[in-house]
Amino acid sequence: MTPDAKLKRGLLIAAGVLVLDQLTKFAMLRYLIEGFRPSVELLPFFNLVVVWNYGVSFGMFNTGSSSAAHLFAALAMAIVAGLVWWLRNAENATVVLALGLVVGGAVGNVVDRLRFGAVFDFLDFHAAGWHWPAFNVADAGITVGVACLFYDAFFGPRSGLK
Repeated sequence: MTPDAKLKRGLLIAAGVLVLDQLTKFAMLRYLIEGFRPSVELLPFFNLVVVWNYGVSFGMFNTGSSSAAHLFAALAMAIVAGLVWWLRNAENATVVLALGLVVGGAVGNVVDRLRFGAVFDFLDFHAAGWHWPAFNVADAGITVGVACLFYDAFFGPRSGLK
């Protein structure tokens, strides 16, 4: 696959994640916030919730300031630029998929930071009183993308662990 084809495929994946992320956030904002529902139990282990993440992953470095949101957005876009360069030079289809997922997720969360000053999270899984930190589709894309990168590193064509 040519570098341009890899870039195009990866950016299409990123666009898909971005669109799905923004559509689900739009729907959940309307349903939860405009419907005055701070939490909705769907299953014994899954709720829809309203959580505003002013920090980075899992709320780390949460200062609550608007300048922090812009700093985190700028940092994320700098990382995205590096990932897009890597995408164009990706070694195989797994890496193209992984980078597309991460880029789409990162841009989805940047959109939130620029629109709201925080990232809107709404998926809440829990068991035995323990809650995983709330997340969204963008976060899921980033997580699956990183898992794909680890898979490729350890089990890919040149890993040595086959």
